[in-house]
Amino acid sequence: MKLSSLMALKTVVVAVFGISFLFVPTTVMSFFGVTLDPGGRFMAQLFGASFILLGMILWFAKNAPRSEVALRAIVLAVFVGDVIGFVVSLLTQLAGLTNALGWSVVALYLLLALGFGYFQFFKPASS
Repeated sequence: MKLSSLMALKTVVVAVFGISFLFVPTTVMSFFGVTLDPGGRFMAQLFGASFILLGMILWFAKNAPRSEVALRAIVLAVFVGDVIGFVVSLLTQLAGLTNALGWSVVALYLLLALGFGYFQFFKPASS
């Protein structure tokens, strides 16, 4: 897979979740067995806005040359964010705060962290 394809894939994932969290956060979280109060809805909507922001950054940067400092910084930032997301979602799942669907979030963060980690640390910028 090419870095631009991974960035496009992540764009789709965060756009779908971002729009969902922005407009129907209570419904989305109910799929995971989580109930939101008004404060939780507000935080989920802010989370959705951040996902939309991330998707736009990834989409507009996906075709930048691999040698650009800005692209390398974006890839590193997404890797770090996905590792943190993986740890938080794994701890949440192990604590039993979400239902079995929560494992899909753990897996998604893990796979995306591995992908961006590969391009950050193992794939030479010249390719």
